[in-house]
Amino acid sequence: MEPYRSINRYAISLLFCLLPGLLSAADLTREGRIAEQIFDAILEGQPIWLKAEGRRFLAIHTLSPAKQVQGGVILLHSMGANPDWDQVIHPLRTALPKHGWETLSIQLPVAAPGATQAEWLRLIPEAFPRIRSAAKFFREQNNHNLVLIGHSLGARMGLEFLADGAPPEAIRAFVAIGLPTPQEQEENPVYETLRKLKLPMLDLYGSRDLASVTDTARLRRIVAKRAELQAYRQDRIEGADHFFSNLEQTLINRTRAWIRRHAAGEERQLK
Repeated sequence: MEPYRSINRYAISLLFCLLPGLLSAADLTREGRIAEQIFDAILEGQPIWLKAEGRRFLAIHTLSPAKQVQGGVILLHSMGANPDWDQVIHPLRTALPKHGWETLSIQLPVAAPGATQAEWLRLIPEAFPRIRSAAKFFREQNNHNLVLIGHSLGARMGLEFLADGAPPEAIRAFVAIGLPTPQEQEENPVYETLRKLKLPMLDLYGSRDLASVTDTARLRRIVAKRAELQAYRQDRIEGADHFFSNLEQTLINRTRAWIRRHAAGEERQLK
């Protein structure tokens, strides 16, 4: 495995300020501050730097202690969060390796403070090169059995990425956790991308989730059925809110059971 790159934490903000970003809707300075704040606080896993379209971004790679690795998981956090966010992301990125899944949690583009929802949604395409870079990282580690897991806006980014052209073949399944969905039934971007999906998908949410998730759950299920997505499954966790507060273990168990069923495989044996 290629050695991890280390970087002086005091240079992180400067690094992001110097990166090319004239055409980006993302706030690179804010992203740099986020990286600086969490870099030294990462206790499990290894912070690394990946590159997409000439820009470096932070990711956290957590190896599995298992002798036979089942595959790799790419984690996409929610709006305004980070790759070590204590709700949903951290529990998954640290628990799944114990069950044979390496994880790579990546920093997604962030909008400026006070940005509107529309401004956040405009960042969705900017996440695509980062997801491809994450898949490339696993490929270079000879890990070719991947699952994409996204939470909230990260779930939306993951879904649209998979429907945009040809995703990496190594991505075998997709888990959307708390997928926010617009109320419109016509020209709905979530339904339109869902119809294009070719992979097994777990649509996981809580009974106390956001209204944009729960009120549209039935329609997502109908759209998937009409699109003949045979490997689509919707699962509601009773009592769970949008962040699965106090139900982290249930979230881990449901996710692990599903990906074991739909993306199982010993693609690489560690020496």
